[in-house]
Formats: sequence, C-alpha cells, structure tokens
Amino acid sequence: MAPRGVTLFFLALGGWSLLAQAAEPPALPDATEVRAAAPAYTAKGADTCLKCHDEDSKIPVLAIFKTPHGRKGDARTPFAQLQCESCHGPGGDHAQKLRAEAPRPHIRDFGRLASSPVDDQNGACLGCHQDATRIGWHGSAHDSASVPCASCHTVHAAKDPVMGGLGEAEVCAGCHARERVAHNGAFTHSIRQGKMSCDGCHAVHGTSMGPALLKQPTVNDTCFACHADKRGPYLWEHAPAAEDCTTCHAPHGSNHRAMLARPAPLLCQQCHSQAGHPSLAFSPGGLPSGAPSGFLLGNSCSNCHSQVHGSNHPSGAKLLR
Repeated sequence: MAPRGVTLFFLALGGWSLLAQAAEPPALPDATEVRAAAPAYTAKGADTCLKCHDEDSKIPVLAIFKTPHGRKGDARTPFAQLQCESCHGPGGDHAQKLRAEAPRPHIRDFGRLASSPVDDQNGACLGCHQDATRIGWHGSAHDSASVPCASCHTVHAAKDPVMGGLGEAEVCAGCHARERVAHNGAFTHSIRQGKMSCDGCHAVHGTSMGPALLKQPTVNDTCFACHADKRGPYLWEHAPAAEDCTTCHAPHGSNHRAMLARPAPLLCQQCHSQAGHPSLAFSPGGLPSGAPSGFLLGNSCSNCHSQVHGSNHPSGAKLLR
C-alpha cells in the first residue's frame, strides 16, 4: 500500500488536471467547416444573376447599369464590391441548379411585399446611405412605421421615380391618401404641375425635429421660406397668423380660395363672434341706405379687414389698412 502522503499527492494532482481541462476554451471549428456552413457567393457575380434576371425577367434589372449603383469605377458603389450580392447577400445557393419543382433557396429581397424583414432590407441600404449630413433615418416617423426603403425607391430603374417632382408625389400619395385628395382641390400648391415636390417642405428621411417631418422647426418657418412677405414683424399682428399658418390655411390644398380651410366669413367666425358686427350680406330692405353694400355682398370679412396677416400702418389696429 502506498504511503498516505503519496496518495493524497496524486489525488490533488488529478483534481488540478480536471480543473485545467475545465478552464481550457472549447476547440474552435476548423476554418473549412466555417466556410462550408456560411452561405456561398456566386462564382461570376452579376454574370451569374443575369442568366435568369435579364431583360425578359418579371422585374427588369439591366437598367441598374445606367444608375450610380452600377458604376464599377466608383469604389462606393455595390458593383465595385460584390455587385448584386452587395445588397442581396450571398446567392451561391440561390443560383445553383435544382431538381424540378424544388424550392429555390431564399436571398434578401426588397419592397413592401418582400419576405425579408424590413430591418434587414433597410440595413443593406443604410450600410452605405448613413451619412449624418444627408439622412437621419433611425427614429424617424417612417422608420417607426417600418417603411422599407424599397417601398419608395426603385433601384433597378434608370431614373428613380421618387427623385422627381410628379413621381415623388405619386409615390408619397401611395400611403398619404388624404394628402392626395387635397392636392386635387381647386386651390393647391403647384404639385400637380411638377413645380414643387413633397420634399420641398418635408424631410422624408427624418432629418428634422419639426412637426410632420418638416424641414424647418415650425410650420410658419416652412411657409415663410416661400412666402417671405408674410413673415413680418408687424406693428399690429393677427395672432393666428403669427402662431400657425394652418389655423386658417390647408397646406396641401383646398376648394376655397387662398387654400383656406373654410370659406369666409365662416373661417373668421371660428374665433370672432358675429354678435354686434354683421358679417352676412343683407337685402336692400335691411340696410339703412336701401341698397346692398358692396362690402357685405361678398360675404367676406377681408373686404374690410384686408391685412389679415398683420399691419404696419399706425391706424391698422383693426387690420383695416
């Protein structure tokens, strides 16, 4: 029998051996195994893709070579890197030959009806388009609503429709139906004529802290960018006009002149009571002169109170001059 001290020594040595084995990090998989498990890229890049996605494809893609994305000479573009797979991800499995009726492996697709998650789609776009001076997407209204970039932008078109006046308005109206109706009113901004676009007022990528994604901090600052003559300051201010232009005006269009939210005098009477101040037209029998007054027949307060945005006249307290 071994001496007691020797036995204890070997027992302690075995314990330390077990502890050392437990402390050792797990063996890393072989590099070959990692490459085999990772999705494979195609051997010929875009040439592989275009065998199927040619000019006869359901979704034509060849026009991308007419866009900045298809310029191989620019190191910032997808085609200077992994070409189609820069955006769509590894397509080796997707492009392989399959048995008849076998499901084709999925790659990243884009659009409102795409199977890829919105975060995955937009992550591919923001990998390049995340310059803080151009885009502030994260936390914006469109980001919070999970709007994919490709639901507005068309990458494979020679000219992205959303980048033009009329094209942009049509794309925006696809979701903003109420604004589409307003733009068809009798009095509107020149959106339908292509002289203005939605991004003239709105920061569609969320680069503004203003309400409704406005480029300027307030509604009035946005309006004054074009309507500078209404900015003031005035000696006599009209409070609603100084606070918010949309108190009286419908910014996307109206069937009332000057894009008013309601016709006068109904608009004015929302704040100003008609008691003691006749604001409706009277017949000749109801007037002291026996003849209708031209100032009242128009049924509009602005026939007399013409300076509705404010007055700098010393006697303009009532906005009459």
